[in-house]
Amino acid sequence: MLGLMQDRPLLITTIMEYAAHYHRDCEIVTKAVEGGIHRTTYGEVAKRSAKLAHALAKLGIRYGDCISTLAWNTYRHLELYMAVPCMGSVLNTVNPRLFPEQITYILNHSEAKVLFLDITFVAQVEKLADTLSHIEHIVIMTDRAHMPETSLKNVICYEDFIAPEDEDFDWPEFDENTAAGLCYTSGTTGEPKGALYSHRSTVLHTYSTCSKDSLGISKTDVVFPIVPMFHVNAWGTPHAAVMTGSKLVLPGADMTGENFYNLIKDEGCTISLGVPTIWLALLQYVKTLDNEDLTSLPIEHFVIGGAAAAPSLIKDMEETFDANVLHAWGMTETSPLGSVNRPLAKHAHLSDAEKMAFKTKQGRPPYGIEMKIVDDDGNKLPRDGVAFGRLMVRGPWVAKAYFKQPGLNILDEGGYFDTGDVSTLDEDGYMTIVDRSKDVIKSGGEWISSIDLENVALGHPEVGQAAVIGIFHPKWQERPLLIILANPGTSPTKESILDYLNGKIAKWWTPDDVVFIDEMPHTATGKIQKRDLRDMFKDFKFSE
Repeated sequence: MLGLMQDRPLLITTIMEYAAHYHRDCEIVTKAVEGGIHRTTYGEVAKRSAKLAHALAKLGIRYGDCISTLAWNTYRHLELYMAVPCMGSVLNTVNPRLFPEQITYILNHSEAKVLFLDITFVAQVEKLADTLSHIEHIVIMTDRAHMPETSLKNVICYEDFIAPEDEDFDWPEFDENTAAGLCYTSGTTGEPKGALYSHRSTVLHTYSTCSKDSLGISKTDVVFPIVPMFHVNAWGTPHAAVMTGSKLVLPGADMTGENFYNLIKDEGCTISLGVPTIWLALLQYVKTLDNEDLTSLPIEHFVIGGAAAAPSLIKDMEETFDANVLHAWGMTETSPLGSVNRPLAKHAHLSDAEKMAFKTKQGRPPYGIEMKIVDDDGNKLPRDGVAFGRLMVRGPWVAKAYFKQPGLNILDEGGYFDTGDVSTLDEDGYMTIVDRSKDVIKSGGEWISSIDLENVALGHPEVGQAAVIGIFHPKWQERPLLIILANPGTSPTKESILDYLNGKIAKWWTPDDVVFIDEMPHTATGKIQKRDLRDMFKDFKFSE
Protein backbone atom coordinates (compact mmCIF):
# COMPACT_ATOMS: atom_id res chain seq x y z
CA MET A 1 0.00 0.00 0.00
CA LEU A 2 1.34 3.44 -0.94
CA GLY A 3 0.80 6.60 1.03
CA LEU A 4 -1.67 9.25 -0.08
CA MET A 5 0.58 12.30 0.16
CA GLN A 6 1.39 14.73 -2.64
CA ASP A 7 4.42 13.81 -4.68
CA ARG A 8 6.09 17.15 -5.40
CA PRO A 9 9.60 16.92 -6.87
CA LEU A 10 12.52 18.20 -4.79
CA LEU A 11 13.83 20.95 -7.07
CA ILE A 12 16.20 23.86 -6.46
CA THR A 13 13.45 25.90 -8.12
CA THR A 14 11.31 25.49 -5.01
CA ILE A 15 14.11 26.95 -2.86
CA MET A 16 14.43 29.99 -5.11
CA GLU A 17 10.67 30.56 -5.34
CA TYR A 18 10.25 30.18 -1.58
CA ALA A 19 12.93 32.82 -1.04
CA ALA A 20 11.27 35.14 -3.56
CA HIS A 21 7.98 34.94 -1.66
CA TYR A 22 9.11 34.77 1.97
CA HIS A 23 12.60 36.29 2.05
CA ARG A 24 12.30 38.87 -0.69
CA ASP A 25 13.62 41.75 1.45
CA CYS A 26 16.49 39.80 3.05
CA GLU A 27 19.87 41.22 2.17
CA ILE A 28 22.77 39.86 0.10
CA VAL A 29 26.00 41.83 0.52
CA THR A 30 28.98 41.45 -1.84
CA LYS A 31 32.46 42.93 -1.77
CA ALA A 32 32.24 43.68 -5.48
CA VAL A 33 34.99 42.48 -7.78
CA GLU A 34 34.96 45.96 -9.36
CA GLY A 35 35.36 47.54 -5.91
CA GLY A 36 33.04 48.81 -3.19
CA ILE A 37 30.11 47.10 -1.50
CA HIS A 38 27.08 45.91 -3.48
CA ARG A 39 23.73 45.26 -1.80
CA THR A 40 20.74 43.38 -3.14
CA THR A 41 17.95 41.11 -1.88
CA TYR A 42 16.66 37.60 -2.48
CA GLY A 43 13.65 39.07 -4.26
CA GLU A 44 15.88 40.97 -6.65
CA VAL A 45 18.11 37.94 -7.22
CA ALA A 46 15.03 35.87 -8.13
CA LYS A 47 13.99 38.48 -10.71
CA ARG A 48 17.48 38.72 -12.17
CA SER A 49 17.74 34.91 -12.27
CA ALA A 50 14.60 34.90 -14.43
CA LYS A 51 16.15 37.50 -16.74
CA LEU A 52 19.30 35.38 -16.93
CA ALA A 53 17.30 32.25 -17.80
CA HIS A 54 15.55 34.11 -20.65
CA ALA A 55 18.90 35.34 -21.96
CA LEU A 56 20.41 31.85 -21.86
CA ALA A 57 17.38 30.39 -23.63
CA LYS A 58 17.83 32.94 -26.43
CA LEU A 59 21.42 31.70 -26.79
CA GLY A 60 19.99 28.26 -27.43
CA ILE A 61 20.70 26.75 -24.01
CA ARG A 62 18.34 23.86 -23.37
CA TYR A 63 17.54 21.16 -20.84
CA GLY A 64 20.69 19.22 -19.96
CA ASP A 65 23.18 21.70 -21.43
CA CYS A 66 26.19 22.60 -19.30
CA ILE A 67 27.14 26.14 -18.26
CA SER A 68 30.54 26.73 -16.61
CA THR A 69 31.82 29.48 -14.34
CA LEU A 70 35.19 30.84 -13.29
CA ALA A 71 33.92 33.20 -10.64
CA TRP A 72 34.23 34.45 -7.06
CA ASN A 73 31.58 34.56 -4.35
CA THR A 74 29.27 37.30 -5.62
CA TYR A 75 25.57 38.00 -6.14
CA ARG A 76 25.97 37.38 -9.88
CA HIS A 77 27.40 33.93 -9.18
CA LEU A 78 24.39 33.31 -6.91
CA GLU A 79 22.08 34.23 -9.80
CA LEU A 80 23.78 31.53 -11.88
CA TYR A 81 23.34 29.09 -8.98
CA MET A 82 19.60 29.67 -9.28
CA ALA A 83 18.90 30.26 -12.99
CA VAL A 84 20.96 27.48 -14.59
CA PRO A 85 19.68 24.42 -12.69
CA CYS A 86 16.16 25.80 -12.41
CA MET A 87 15.84 25.97 -16.21
CA GLY A 88 16.98 22.33 -16.39
CA SER A 89 20.60 22.96 -17.32
CA VAL A 90 23.73 22.00 -15.36
CA LEU A 91 26.01 24.46 -13.54
CA ASN A 92 29.70 23.53 -13.59
CA THR A 93 31.69 25.68 -11.15
CA VAL A 94 35.38 25.51 -12.11
CA ASN A 95 38.22 26.20 -9.68
CA PRO A 96 40.40 28.93 -11.28
CA ARG A 97 43.33 27.91 -9.06
CA LEU A 98 43.77 24.62 -10.92
CA PHE A 99 46.55 24.15 -13.45
CA PRO A 100 45.69 25.49 -16.93
CA GLU A 101 45.67 21.95 -18.32
CA GLN A 102 43.15 20.89 -15.69
CA ILE A 103 40.85 23.84 -16.41
CA THR A 104 40.97 23.00 -20.13
CA TYR A 105 40.24 19.36 -19.37
CA ILE A 106 37.21 20.23 -17.20
CA LEU A 107 35.70 22.71 -19.68
CA ASN A 108 36.12 20.25 -22.53
CA HIS A 109 35.04 17.17 -20.56
CA SER A 110 31.89 18.92 -19.31
CA GLU A 111 31.09 20.08 -22.86
CA ALA A 112 30.11 23.47 -21.49
CA LYS A 113 28.57 25.73 -24.14
CA VAL A 114 28.80 29.02 -22.25
CA LEU A 115 31.52 30.19 -19.87
CA PHE A 116 30.82 32.92 -17.29
CA LEU A 117 33.87 34.56 -15.77
CA ASP A 118 34.77 37.43 -13.49
CA ILE A 119 36.99 40.19 -14.85
CA THR A 120 39.95 38.90 -12.81
CA PHE A 121 40.06 35.72 -14.92
CA VAL A 122 39.90 37.25 -18.41
CA ALA A 123 43.66 37.13 -19.00
CA GLN A 124 43.76 33.56 -17.70
CA VAL A 125 41.08 32.42 -20.16
CA GLU A 126 42.69 34.30 -23.06
CA LYS A 127 45.67 31.96 -22.73
CA LEU A 128 43.36 28.92 -22.83
CA ALA A 129 40.94 30.04 -25.55
CA ASP A 130 42.47 27.99 -28.36
CA THR A 131 42.25 24.79 -26.27
CA LEU A 132 38.52 25.05 -25.52
CA SER A 133 36.54 22.88 -27.93
CA HIS A 134 32.93 23.40 -26.84
CA ILE A 135 32.63 26.98 -25.55
CA GLU A 136 30.43 29.02 -27.89
CA HIS A 137 29.99 32.19 -25.82
CA ILE A 138 31.88 33.88 -22.98
CA VAL A 139 29.96 36.14 -20.59
CA ILE A 140 32.07 38.52 -18.50
CA MET A 141 30.36 39.08 -15.16
CA THR A 142 30.39 42.87 -14.94
CA ASP A 143 28.67 45.97 -16.28
CA ARG A 144 29.48 47.97 -19.41
CA ALA A 145 31.58 50.52 -17.49
CA HIS A 146 33.99 47.83 -16.27
CA MET A 147 34.19 45.65 -19.40
CA PRO A 148 37.85 44.92 -20.12
CA GLU A 149 39.48 44.88 -23.51
CA THR A 150 40.03 41.28 -24.53
CA SER A 151 41.10 39.08 -27.41
CA LEU A 152 38.38 36.55 -26.52
CA LYS A 153 35.74 35.93 -29.18
CA ASN A 154 31.95 35.93 -28.81
CA VAL A 155 32.18 37.96 -25.60
CA ILE A 156 29.06 39.26 -23.86
CA CYS A 157 28.71 41.75 -20.98
CA TYR A 158 26.65 40.18 -18.19
CA GLU A 159 24.54 43.25 -17.40
CA ASP A 160 23.88 43.92 -21.08
CA PHE A 161 23.02 40.23 -21.49
CA ILE A 162 20.19 40.24 -18.95
CA ALA A 163 19.04 43.88 -19.11
CA PRO A 164 16.28 43.59 -21.76
CA GLU A 165 14.78 40.35 -20.45
CA ASP A 166 11.55 39.70 -18.55
CA GLU A 167 11.61 39.37 -14.74
CA ASP A 168 9.20 36.43 -14.87
CA PHE A 169 10.14 32.99 -16.16
CA ASP A 170 7.94 29.94 -16.51
CA TRP A 171 10.25 27.60 -14.64
CA PRO A 172 9.80 24.02 -15.88
CA GLU A 173 8.98 21.09 -13.66
CA PHE A 174 10.99 17.92 -14.21
CA ASP A 175 12.23 14.78 -12.48
CA GLU A 176 13.97 15.57 -9.19
CA ASN A 177 16.85 13.29 -10.19
CA THR A 178 17.71 15.66 -13.04
CA ALA A 179 21.33 16.83 -12.93
CA ALA A 180 21.76 20.27 -11.35
CA GLY A 181 25.45 20.83 -10.62
CA LEU A 182 28.80 19.45 -11.69
CA CYS A 183 31.90 19.79 -9.52
CA TYR A 184 35.25 18.24 -10.31
CA THR A 185 37.80 16.90 -7.86
CA SER A 186 41.11 18.75 -7.73
CA GLY A 187 42.78 15.96 -9.70
CA THR A 188 45.74 15.35 -7.36
CA THR A 189 46.04 11.91 -8.96
CA GLY A 190 45.14 11.65 -12.66
CA GLU A 191 42.61 13.84 -14.41
CA PRO A 192 39.90 15.65 -12.38
CA LYS A 193 36.76 13.58 -11.87
CA GLY A 194 33.24 14.99 -12.02
CA ALA A 195 30.63 14.59 -9.27
CA LEU A 196 27.23 15.23 -10.85
CA TYR A 197 24.70 16.45 -8.27
CA SER A 198 20.95 16.14 -8.79
CA HIS A 199 18.19 18.50 -7.70
CA ARG A 200 17.08 15.87 -5.19
CA SER A 201 20.54 15.39 -3.69
CA THR A 202 21.08 19.16 -3.47
CA VAL A 203 17.74 19.83 -1.74
CA LEU A 204 18.30 16.99 0.76
CA HIS A 205 21.84 18.23 1.40
CA THR A 206 20.46 21.72 2.00
CA TYR A 207 17.92 20.46 4.54
CA SER A 208 20.71 18.64 6.34
CA THR A 209 23.00 21.68 6.33
CA CYS A 210 20.31 23.75 8.04
CA SER A 211 19.54 21.24 10.81
CA LYS A 212 20.56 22.31 14.32
CA ASP A 213 22.93 19.40 14.86
CA SER A 214 24.63 20.18 11.54
CA LEU A 215 25.64 23.74 10.58
CA GLY A 216 22.36 25.03 12.01
CA ILE A 217 21.91 27.86 9.50
CA SER A 218 18.68 29.77 10.13
CA LYS A 219 16.78 32.97 9.37
CA THR A 220 18.48 34.77 12.28
CA ASP A 221 22.00 34.12 10.96
CA VAL A 222 24.28 36.28 8.88
CA VAL A 223 26.19 33.72 6.82
CA PHE A 224 29.66 34.48 5.52
CA PRO A 225 31.02 31.71 3.26
CA ILE A 226 34.68 32.47 2.61
CA VAL A 227 35.05 29.00 1.15
CA PRO A 228 34.67 29.69 -2.59
CA MET A 229 31.51 29.02 -4.55
CA PHE A 230 33.77 27.17 -7.01
CA HIS A 231 34.79 24.74 -4.23
CA VAL A 232 32.01 22.15 -3.82
CA ASN A 233 29.25 24.79 -3.92
CA ALA A 234 30.79 26.71 -1.01
CA TRP A 235 29.96 23.66 1.13
CA GLY A 236 26.26 24.10 0.35
CA THR A 237 25.89 27.44 2.12
CA PRO A 238 24.43 29.43 -0.83
CA HIS A 239 21.49 27.01 -1.08
CA ALA A 240 21.11 26.96 2.71
CA ALA A 241 21.06 30.75 2.92
CA VAL A 242 18.47 31.02 0.14
CA MET A 243 16.28 28.34 1.77
CA THR A 244 16.33 29.95 5.23
CA GLY A 245 16.50 33.61 4.25
CA SER A 246 19.61 34.33 6.29
CA LYS A 247 21.51 37.45 5.36
CA LEU A 248 24.30 36.37 3.01
CA VAL A 249 27.70 38.09 2.91
CA LEU A 250 30.06 37.32 0.01
CA PRO A 251 33.77 38.32 -0.02
CA GLY A 252 34.23 38.67 -3.79
CA ALA A 253 37.83 38.51 -5.01
CA ASP A 254 39.40 40.11 -1.93
CA MET A 255 40.73 37.09 -0.06
CA THR A 256 42.62 39.00 2.62
CA GLY A 257 42.37 38.89 6.38
CA GLU A 258 41.50 42.60 6.37
CA ASN A 259 38.49 42.07 4.09
CA PHE A 260 37.31 39.10 6.16
CA TYR A 261 37.53 41.12 9.38
CA ASN A 262 35.80 44.20 7.96
CA LEU A 263 32.88 42.18 6.59
CA ILE A 264 32.45 40.23 9.83
CA LYS A 265 32.46 43.48 11.78
CA ASP A 266 30.47 45.74 9.44
CA GLU A 267 27.82 43.20 8.36
CA GLY A 268 27.31 41.45 11.70
CA CYS A 269 28.28 37.96 10.48
CA THR A 270 27.31 35.17 12.89
CA ILE A 271 28.72 32.13 11.08
CA SER A 272 31.64 31.94 8.68
CA LEU A 273 33.18 29.00 6.82
CA GLY A 274 36.66 28.36 5.44
CA VAL A 275 39.76 26.19 5.31
CA PRO A 276 42.52 26.57 7.96
CA THR A 277 44.66 28.88 5.80
CA ILE A 278 41.75 31.36 5.70
CA TRP A 279 41.59 31.54 9.47
CA LEU A 280 45.37 31.90 9.74
CA ALA A 281 45.12 34.93 7.43
CA LEU A 282 42.34 36.41 9.59
CA LEU A 283 44.29 35.83 12.80
CA GLN A 284 47.45 37.37 11.34
CA TYR A 285 45.50 40.50 10.38
CA VAL A 286 43.61 41.04 13.64
CA LYS A 287 46.87 40.72 15.60
CA THR A 288 48.00 43.93 13.88
CA LEU A 289 45.02 45.85 15.32
CA ASP A 290 45.32 47.97 18.43
CA ASN A 291 42.67 48.20 21.15
CA GLU A 292 40.06 46.23 19.21
CA ASP A 293 37.67 44.21 21.36
CA LEU A 294 37.37 41.21 19.06
CA THR A 295 35.29 39.28 21.59
CA SER A 296 32.44 41.78 21.10
CA LEU A 297 32.00 40.85 17.44
CA PRO A 298 28.70 39.07 16.68
CA ILE A 299 30.45 36.00 15.21
CA GLU A 300 29.24 32.84 16.94
CA HIS A 301 30.64 30.00 14.84
CA PHE A 302 33.69 29.46 12.69
CA VAL A 303 33.38 26.32 10.56
CA ILE A 304 36.70 24.72 9.65
CA GLY A 305 36.86 22.11 6.91
CA GLY A 306 38.93 21.08 3.92
CA ALA A 307 41.84 20.00 6.13
CA ALA A 308 42.29 18.97 9.75
CA ALA A 309 42.46 21.90 12.16
CA ALA A 310 45.25 21.85 14.72
CA PRO A 311 44.27 22.29 18.40
CA SER A 312 46.44 25.42 18.48
CA LEU A 313 44.38 27.00 15.66
CA ILE A 314 41.07 26.09 17.31
CA LYS A 315 42.25 27.50 20.65
CA ASP A 316 43.53 30.71 19.06
CA MET A 317 40.28 31.29 17.15
CA GLU A 318 38.05 30.67 20.14
CA GLU A 319 40.08 32.80 22.55
CA THR A 320 40.56 35.66 20.08
CA PHE A 321 36.90 35.98 19.06
CA ASP A 322 35.06 34.30 21.95
CA ALA A 323 33.35 32.15 19.31
CA ASN A 324 32.87 28.43 18.82
CA VAL A 325 34.86 26.46 16.25
CA LEU A 326 32.97 23.71 14.45
CA HIS A 327 35.13 21.07 12.84
CA ALA A 328 33.50 19.58 9.73
CA TRP A 329 34.43 17.02 7.10
CA GLY A 330 33.36 16.32 3.56
CA MET A 331 34.55 15.99 -0.01
CA THR A 332 33.45 16.70 -3.56
CA GLU A 333 31.82 13.27 -3.75
CA THR A 334 29.71 13.94 -0.61
CA SER A 335 28.25 17.29 -1.83
CA PRO A 336 30.26 17.90 0.56
CA LEU A 337 28.74 17.68 4.06
CA GLY A 338 29.72 14.38 5.66
CA SER A 339 30.09 15.23 9.35
CA VAL A 340 30.02 18.12 11.82
CA ASN A 341 31.50 18.15 15.30
CA ARG A 342 28.81 19.24 17.72
CA PRO A 343 28.93 17.98 21.31
CA LEU A 344 26.38 15.81 23.05
CA ALA A 345 24.84 16.79 26.38
CA LYS A 346 27.23 14.49 28.23
CA HIS A 347 30.23 16.40 26.88
CA ALA A 348 29.31 19.53 28.86
CA HIS A 349 31.18 18.20 31.90
CA LEU A 350 34.48 17.59 30.12
CA SER A 351 37.56 19.46 31.29
CA ASP A 352 39.00 22.17 29.04
CA ALA A 353 41.75 19.81 27.87
CA GLU A 354 39.22 17.06 27.15
CA LYS A 355 36.97 19.48 25.25
CA MET A 356 39.90 20.59 23.09
CA ALA A 357 40.81 16.98 22.30
CA PHE A 358 37.16 16.38 21.42
CA LYS A 359 37.04 19.40 19.08
CA THR A 360 39.78 17.95 16.87
CA LYS A 361 37.44 15.14 15.82
CA GLN A 362 35.68 15.63 12.49
CA GLY A 363 32.32 14.90 14.12
CA ARG A 364 29.23 12.79 13.59
CA PRO A 365 27.42 12.30 10.29
CA PRO A 366 24.05 14.03 9.96
CA TYR A 367 20.95 11.95 9.29
CA GLY A 368 21.25 10.60 5.76
CA ILE A 369 24.96 9.76 5.88
CA GLU A 370 26.11 6.31 6.98
CA MET A 371 29.73 5.57 7.88
CA LYS A 372 31.87 2.53 8.50
CA ILE A 373 35.58 1.78 8.66
CA VAL A 374 37.11 -1.33 7.13
CA ASP A 375 40.51 -2.98 6.92
CA ASP A 376 42.38 -3.65 3.69
CA ASP A 377 40.34 -6.83 3.15
CA GLY A 378 37.02 -4.98 3.50
CA ASN A 379 36.27 -6.34 7.00
CA LYS A 380 34.24 -3.97 9.18
CA LEU A 381 36.20 -2.63 12.15
CA PRO A 382 34.82 -1.82 15.63
CA ARG A 383 33.55 1.61 16.67
CA ASP A 384 35.84 1.93 19.66
CA GLY A 385 37.76 5.10 18.82
CA VAL A 386 40.98 3.06 18.62
CA ALA A 387 40.78 0.82 15.54
CA PHE A 388 41.37 2.74 12.35
CA GLY A 389 40.79 1.84 8.74
CA ARG A 390 39.46 3.05 5.42
CA LEU A 391 36.48 5.40 5.84
CA MET A 392 33.47 4.32 3.77
CA VAL A 393 30.29 6.42 3.36
CA ARG A 394 26.91 6.20 1.64
CA GLY A 395 23.82 8.38 1.48
CA PRO A 396 21.46 10.27 -0.85
CA TRP A 397 23.99 13.07 -1.50
CA VAL A 398 27.01 10.78 -2.01
CA ALA A 399 28.25 10.04 -5.54
CA LYS A 400 27.60 6.59 -6.99
CA ALA A 401 29.65 7.16 -10.16
CA TYR A 402 31.79 9.81 -11.86
CA PHE A 403 30.52 11.90 -14.77
CA LYS A 404 31.13 10.19 -18.13
CA GLN A 405 32.99 7.30 -16.49
CA PRO A 406 30.25 4.63 -16.38
CA GLY A 407 32.71 1.72 -16.37
CA LEU A 408 34.48 2.85 -13.19
CA ASN A 409 32.89 1.20 -10.13
CA ILE A 410 33.49 3.43 -7.09
CA LEU A 411 31.21 1.61 -4.61
CA ASP A 412 31.64 -1.59 -2.61
CA GLU A 413 29.05 -4.36 -2.55
CA GLY A 414 27.02 -2.52 0.08
CA GLY A 415 26.93 0.72 -1.90
CA TYR A 416 29.60 2.48 0.20
CA PHE A 417 32.06 4.95 -1.32
CA ASP A 418 35.73 4.70 -0.31
CA THR A 419 36.74 8.21 0.76
CA GLY A 420 40.48 7.57 0.71
CA ASP A 421 40.69 8.66 4.35
CA VAL A 422 41.98 6.55 7.21
CA SER A 423 39.77 7.14 10.25
CA THR A 424 38.46 5.99 13.59
CA LEU A 425 34.83 5.86 14.75
CA ASP A 426 33.99 5.93 18.44
CA GLU A 427 30.98 4.43 20.21
CA ASP A 428 29.01 7.68 19.84
CA GLY A 429 29.67 7.80 16.10
CA TYR A 430 32.27 10.58 16.15
CA MET A 431 34.71 10.22 13.27
CA THR A 432 38.35 11.25 13.44
CA ILE A 433 40.56 11.44 10.36
CA VAL A 434 43.85 9.73 11.10
CA ASP A 435 45.31 10.41 7.67
CA ARG A 436 44.79 10.16 3.95
CA SER A 437 45.48 6.58 2.89
CA LYS A 438 48.28 7.84 0.62
CA ASP A 439 49.83 9.99 3.38
CA VAL A 440 49.91 7.61 6.33
CA ILE A 441 53.49 6.62 7.19
CA LYS A 442 54.21 2.90 7.42
CA SER A 443 57.10 2.39 9.83
CA GLY A 444 58.17 -1.06 10.96
CA GLY A 445 54.75 -2.56 10.29
CA GLU A 446 52.96 0.19 12.27
CA TRP A 447 51.18 3.32 11.06
CA ILE A 448 52.13 6.88 12.00
CA SER A 449 49.51 9.60 11.44
CA SER A 450 51.02 12.56 9.61
CA ILE A 451 48.01 14.65 10.69
CA ASP A 452 48.54 13.99 14.39
CA LEU A 453 52.24 14.83 14.09
CA GLU A 454 51.49 18.03 12.19
CA ASN A 455 48.89 19.14 14.72
CA VAL A 456 51.31 18.74 17.62
CA ALA A 457 54.07 20.60 15.74
CA LEU A 458 51.67 23.47 15.00
CA GLY A 459 51.39 24.08 18.73
CA HIS A 460 54.97 25.39 18.73
CA PRO A 461 54.73 29.21 18.87
CA GLU A 462 57.24 29.70 16.05
CA VAL A 463 55.64 27.22 13.61
CA GLY A 464 53.33 28.72 10.99
CA GLN A 465 52.67 25.64 8.87
CA ALA A 466 53.79 22.04 9.24
CA ALA A 467 53.74 18.99 6.98
CA VAL A 468 54.92 15.44 7.54
CA ILE A 469 55.81 13.02 4.75
CA GLY A 470 57.23 9.51 4.77
CA ILE A 471 60.81 9.07 3.57
CA PHE A 472 62.29 5.69 2.63
CA HIS A 473 64.24 3.99 5.39
CA PRO A 474 66.26 0.79 4.76
CA LYS A 475 65.27 -0.77 8.08
CA TRP A 476 61.83 0.67 8.96
CA GLN A 477 60.38 1.03 5.41
CA GLU A 478 59.41 4.68 6.05
CA ARG A 479 60.21 7.28 8.68
CA PRO A 480 58.63 10.74 9.15
CA LEU A 481 60.25 13.92 7.87
CA LEU A 482 58.83 17.10 9.45
CA ILE A 483 58.74 20.11 7.12
CA ILE A 484 58.28 23.53 8.73
CA LEU A 485 57.32 26.99 7.49
CA ALA A 486 58.24 29.29 10.35
CA ASN A 487 56.16 32.24 11.48
CA PRO A 488 57.44 35.60 10.18
CA GLY A 489 60.26 37.02 12.30
CA THR A 490 61.10 33.72 14.01
CA SER A 491 63.96 31.24 13.57
CA PRO A 492 63.10 27.88 15.14
CA THR A 493 65.73 25.15 15.06
CA LYS A 494 65.53 21.41 14.58
CA GLU A 495 66.52 20.95 18.21
CA SER A 496 63.85 23.34 19.52
CA ILE A 497 61.16 21.60 17.47
CA LEU A 498 62.15 18.10 18.60
CA ASP A 499 62.39 19.27 22.22
CA TYR A 500 58.84 20.62 21.92
CA LEU A 501 57.54 17.31 20.52
CA ASN A 502 59.20 15.29 23.28
CA GLY A 503 56.56 13.86 25.61
CA LYS A 504 53.67 14.98 23.39
CA ILE A 505 53.89 12.05 20.96
CA ALA A 506 54.88 8.41 21.11
CA LYS A 507 58.67 8.18 21.17
CA TRP A 508 58.82 6.09 18.02
CA TRP A 509 56.74 8.71 16.17
CA THR A 510 59.51 11.29 16.60
CA PRO A 511 60.56 12.60 13.16
CA ASP A 512 63.98 11.45 12.04
CA ASP A 513 64.69 14.94 10.76
CA VAL A 514 63.23 18.47 10.59
CA VAL A 515 63.71 20.77 7.60
CA PHE A 516 62.66 24.38 7.06
CA ILE A 517 61.31 25.85 3.81
CA ASP A 518 60.45 29.39 2.70
CA GLU A 519 57.11 28.57 1.06
CA MET A 520 54.64 25.75 1.61
CA PRO A 521 52.97 24.40 -1.55
CA HIS A 522 49.17 24.27 -1.51
CA THR A 523 46.51 22.63 -3.63
CA ALA A 524 43.86 24.61 -5.49
CA THR A 525 41.56 24.21 -2.48
CA GLY A 526 44.05 25.48 0.13
CA LYS A 527 45.37 22.17 1.44
CA ILE A 528 49.09 21.51 1.77
CA GLN A 529 50.22 19.78 -1.43
CA LYS A 530 52.14 16.76 -0.19
CA ARG A 531 52.68 15.47 -3.71
CA ASP A 532 54.89 18.51 -4.37
CA LEU A 533 56.69 17.99 -1.07
CA ARG A 534 57.39 14.37 -1.98
CA ASP A 535 58.83 15.53 -5.31
CA MET A 536 60.86 18.21 -3.52
CA PHE A 537 62.36 15.72 -1.08
CA LYS A 538 62.44 12.61 -3.30
CA ASP A 539 66.24 12.36 -2.98
CA PHE A 540 66.31 13.15 0.73
CA LYS A 541 68.20 10.67 2.89
CA PHE A 542 68.24 10.52 6.66
CA SER A 543 71.67 10.92 8.19
CA GLU A 544 73.17 7.79 9.71
